[in-house]
Amino acid sequence: MAKLKLGAIEDDKPIKITHELPASVHRDLVAYAEILAQETQQPIGDPAKLIAPMLARFMAADRSFRKARRAGQRLAEGEG
Repeated sequence: MAKLKLGAIEDDKPIKITHELPASVHRDLVAYAEILAQETQQPIGDPAKLIAPMLARFMAADRSFRKARRAGQRLAEGEG
């Protein structure tokens, strides 16, 4: 079985954002949801629920983003 980068989905209060996806991305998202459901034994009712955790994981893995964010926080706190 494949080991996906995304784990179980947390139930959190969402903020609504409307965005159109290319059909190919939507197909991949649906396929990802199906594989994740098999892997975690947790049904994914709406594949769109995967978008937020995917974005969060992407941003967490982006070293340049983390570095820039830390630098921005230091500047905001007056440590610049």
